[in-house]
Amino acid sequence: MEILIPVLILAAIGILCAALLTVASIFFAVKEDERAVAIRDCLPGANCGGCGYSGCDGYAKALADGTETRTNLCAPGGDGAAKAIADTLGVAAEDVVEKVAYVACNGTCDVVQKKYDYVGQKTCRTANLAYNGDRYCIYACLGYGDCVNVCPENAISIENGVARVDPRKCVGCGICTRICPNGIIHLINDTSRVVVECSNHDTGANVRKYCTNGCIGCKKCEKTCPHDAIHVVDNLATIDYSKCTGCGACAGVCPVHCIHEGNFICGAHF
Repeated sequence: MEILIPVLILAAIGILCAALLTVASIFFAVKEDERAVAIRDCLPGANCGGCGYSGCDGYAKALADGTETRTNLCAPGGDGAAKAIADTLGVAAEDVVEKVAYVACNGTCDVVQKKYDYVGQKTCRTANLAYNGDRYCIYACLGYGDCVNVCPENAISIENGVARVDPRKCVGCGICTRICPNGIIHLINDTSRVVVECSNHDTGANVRKYCTNGCIGCKKCEKTCPHDAIHVVDNLATIDYSKCTGCGACAGVCPVHCIHEGNFICGAHF
């Protein structure tokens, strides 16, 4: 009896707690919106935040709540996800403007100068803490692959010291753009045909001291463009994609070849 009574007491307490938890789960349960669950199933699960929400769950909830949230905000899901969401909500499908990332740096190992030999942890974020990295150009790709490590599609690699994006694999999630400590990875529409592969805002004379591929702000591209789509802003050639037709005239006259033509849709590297 000395053993049985404590066992019975513990069993009674366990049964009572189980009953209380069951009642609490019924009365305090948060009902899940079935439409939000259905919409969530339409999304790829990248949780990249490119749609402007905290993740796929946040985007699905916003759509299910009936707010004026567009159904075509998921770039990784593309037109397939947008159509599935529209069908779930019973609305007309909207086309998705697919995005793709590119690295605005052309400072490969053979054209840049280094300030010192970095021997710390091989990450861009850590290297950037030591005098803005080991390169004289403080806008340069550091080449230690933080973007490579976070890309969910294995679309980024380090080539000759600079990160490069494979547009055939990139889904435009934008995670790499947020991890880069120098902010030199950008998202643009995959219909774009011309990019400036430089982020340096120094004067041309200073750029030439440590990178022969850097933009020198000469404005030849600006004077040549027939559509007024490119201007030198703060010593750096900048493209207005709302005007750019992809004619490539600017790339043809750039003396340092930092403006490149390509075709994201066909998977051509810039």
